[in-house]
Amino acid sequence: SNDAFRELELHYRVLAGNQPPLDLSTHLFGGRVGLPFFCAPCAGAKMFHRDGEVAVATASAERRMCYALSSFSTSPFDDVRAVHAGHGKVFQLYVWRDRGFLEDILVRARTAGFETLVLTADLSWYGNREGEKRAGFTVPPSYTLQQLVGAVRSPAWTWDYLSSPPFTYALINGSVPAETIATFVDSQINPSFDWDDAAWLCKQWGGPVLLEGGGRPADAGRAIKTGFSGVWVSNHGGRQLETAPAPIDVLPSIRGAVGPSVEIILDGGVRRGTDIAKALALGADGVAVGKAYLYGLAAGGLPGVRKAIDI
Repeated sequence: SNDAFRELELHYRVLAGNQPPLDLSTHLFGGRVGLPFFCAPCAGAKMFHRDGEVAVATASAERRMCYALSSFSTSPFDDVRAVHAGHGKVFQLYVWRDRGFLEDILVRARTAGFETLVLTADLSWYGNREGEKRAGFTVPPSYTLQQLVGAVRSPAWTWDYLSSPPFTYALINGSVPAETIATFVDSQINPSFDWDDAAWLCKQWGGPVLLEGGGRPADAGRAIKTGFSGVWVSNHGGRQLETAPAPIDVLPSIRGAVGPSVEIILDGGVRRGTDIAKALALGADGVAVGKAYLYGLAAGGLPGVRKAIDI
């Protein structure tokens, strides 16, 4: 996905008469926010640093940014609400099997002040993530020689991990220690979830809902007819469904399918500010960034997230 961004040129206007500092605020998810990008929902933030999602939500609130919380959060709703009381809280949901659980988690999210729901539709089974297999990545971490060498080379992270209580999927079942995500997904995700189920979900939520995943203009148009308020163009970081297109490549066709007034969020391959500018120029209303803030979180907790956002 990042290679697709690199292939795009920016043709700059000159002598535009801009007066710094420029106003980067915009309108997202029904309200005014300070920046046109925000931290994407990523699973298991406490795996990167003990402060986890709370650190990311705190840095986001300081800059009046949106914040999107993953279904696989390791912090509960109330901890996030305590540090991000403003507009722009988004809850990311998977296609769970149990409708009773779905109804319960929706109520908990709304009670905690989350205004917008995003349904991730490209994880109806766990992808063949070859990069994770090569790296020996598991949750919790496995203790191979490669992992032990990495732990020795990163003593601050290792001490933070070893001295912290075991993290759990706080929104799913806080009493169960986090297991390998792939096992959990295979047991709890519903691959038969379809458009009728999606229509039910939109009515159940009763507020703005975005459909995340896929790159087909026809699906984007159908989403709006089904009851979604917007679409989130994503390929799940390029590691879920094999040979999925780069989101930035399909963004213009998605915008063409839904028209100018439907809200579109884009993520995938965003590494720098010029990538955000390119996405906005090609039709996105907002851009979600994942890896950049996770690197900052792992390196320095809250100060690291702040630094990543500032960069």
